[in-house]
Amino acid sequence: MAKRMVVQRRQTRISERRIRASVFRVLAGNRLCSIATVARGNHAHINTAFFAYSPGVELYFLSDPESLHCRNLQANPSMAMTIFDSSQNWDAPGRGIQLFGKGHRTQGRQADRAERIYGSRFPAFGRWLKATHPAERRQAARLRSYDLFRFLPTQVKILDEAEFGAATFIIAAVRRRREGAGPRSRAELSWQVTEVLVPAKAN
Repeated sequence: MAKRMVVQRRQTRISERRIRASVFRVLAGNRLCSIATVARGNHAHINTAFFAYSPGVELYFLSDPESLHCRNLQANPSMAMTIFDSSQNWDAPGRGIQLFGKGHRTQGRQADRAERIYGSRFPAFGRWLKATHPAERRQAARLRSYDLFRFLPTQVKILDEAEFGAATFIIAAVRRRREGAGPRSRAELSWQVTEVLVPAKAN
């Protein structure tokens, strides 16, 4: 009979350096994410998108502003995102992150910056926007009908078993400090608690 598992909270602090390295390994190693938003009537909704990211832990995705998830964000900016490699073997050390925060459509200078960051990760995006060939210009017209959305997580939950141990989840706050007069900000990933799945003690 399988043992019942419980969550054990541990207070051994994890350094920001290790947390940051783990988060950015996941961000750099993946291109797709799942996005959860809140639909009308407090119903859950989920979709998949390609994403780009900045050193300040800002995540960007391109989407049709009339899609349900984008309309959800217009009404309620609360959102969550999960990022992981779906080709991981079941019996290998797991790795992935869950992020929680708020998402908004970019505008003005923020939209220009989002376009640069997104285009840097997906060069075809920038090429199509500047295209002169008729087929590519049609694709560019479709892309221009979309908007780039910016997700600012305030908390991240990390599973990185190779780094932190089996069945161990690191929860960290994302705290931001603006740099200069521009839109850029420095993000500090501050450890909050460690959760470990352990067998329940027998009565």
